[in-house]
Amino acid sequence: MKKIIFLIFINILVFSKIIGQGNVGYKELVDEASKLYQDKEYSKSGQRYSDAFRSLGDKGIVNDRYNAACAWALANESDSSFIQLFKIAQNANYSDLQHLTTDSDLRSLHDDTRWASIVELVKSNKAKTEANWDRALISNLDTIFEEDQTYRIQAKEVEENYGWESIEMKSHWKLINEKDSINLIKVQNILDTRGWLGEDIIGSRGNQTLFLVIQHADLDTQEKYLPMMRDAVRKGNAKSNHLALLEDRVALRKGGRQIYGSQIGRDKETGEYYVLPLIDPDNVDKRRAEVGLGTIQDYIQNWGMTWDVEEYKKKLLEYESKQK
Repeated sequence: MKKIIFLIFINILVFSKIIGQGNVGYKELVDEASKLYQDKEYSKSGQRYSDAFRSLGDKGIVNDRYNAACAWALANESDSSFIQLFKIAQNANYSDLQHLTTDSDLRSLHDDTRWASIVELVKSNKAKTEANWDRALISNLDTIFEEDQTYRIQAKEVEENYGWESIEMKSHWKLINEKDSINLIKVQNILDTRGWLGEDIIGSRGNQTLFLVIQHADLDTQEKYLPMMRDAVRKGNAKSNHLALLEDRVALRKGGRQIYGSQIGRDKETGEYYVLPLIDPDNVDKRRAEVGLGTIQDYIQNWGMTWDVEEYKKKLLEYESKQK
C-alpha cells in the first residue's frame, strides 16, 4: 500500500483539488476503505474505493487508486487491481517504479502477463518525468529536506517526554533554528541564481523543499520570496496549496489575519489548539477549495478540534489578543 509521509504542517493540508471542492463523501469513503484495508477486509476495501471513485464521476486521487489496486490484489481480484494500475499509469503518468516493483501487496500480480506491461508503462513514465532532472541539485535538496523535517518530527517526542516549556524542548528548537539558518543560505543561493525551479527540474520533493525552507524562514526573507513564489505558481513551477500556507504565515506575522486557516496556535496556559485569526470565517472553505485544500474541519481535526464557525467568530478577538 502506498504509505503517506505526514510532514509537519504540510501533507495534512494537501488534498487534490477535486477533494478541495467540497466533496466530503469521497473522503469519507476513502477513509472507510483505508480502515477496511487495515482490518484485512481487502475485498470490502476495494469495493469502498470503487464507491469513492464513482462519487466523483470515476475520478480519484492517484494514491487512492494505487491503494485500491493493493486492496484488490490482496483480495485475489487481479482484474480489478490491474484496472486501477492501468488508470494511474496511462492517465496520471504514475512513475514510482521502485515502489511498484517492491510493494509486497502486489506480489500476486507478478506472474500475470499484464504485470510486464504495467512495469514498462511506469518505467517509461519515470524516464519522461526525470528526463530534465538536475540530479546533483536534487541530491542536495534531499539532504536539506531530511534536515528540515527530521528534527521537527523529533520535536513531538521531545515534547511528550519533557513538556513543551522544558529546557530539553528549548534546546531542541535551538538545534532546529540552527539547521534552518544553514539550509536557508543554501536555498537562497538556488532561488537567487536559478529562480523557483519546478518539478520538471528538481522533482516533487525538491520543489517542496524550496517552499519548506522559505516557510520556516524569517519574515523579511518570506516577503522577499513571496512574489517569486506567486509567479512560480502562475507558471506551474510551485503549488497553490503551498503558496496558501506562506500567504497565511506572512499575513499573521505582519499583524493581520490569515486567509486559509492553515496556521494553528496553542494556548500557553491550557495547551489547547485554536485556528489563528482568520478573515471572513464563513467562507474559509470556499477559499481553501480555490487552492486545492480540503475543508477546515478535515484539517483541524488533526489537532483534535471541531470547527464551529459561530463559536469561532465569538472568540476571534480573544484569539487576536493572544497574538499581541
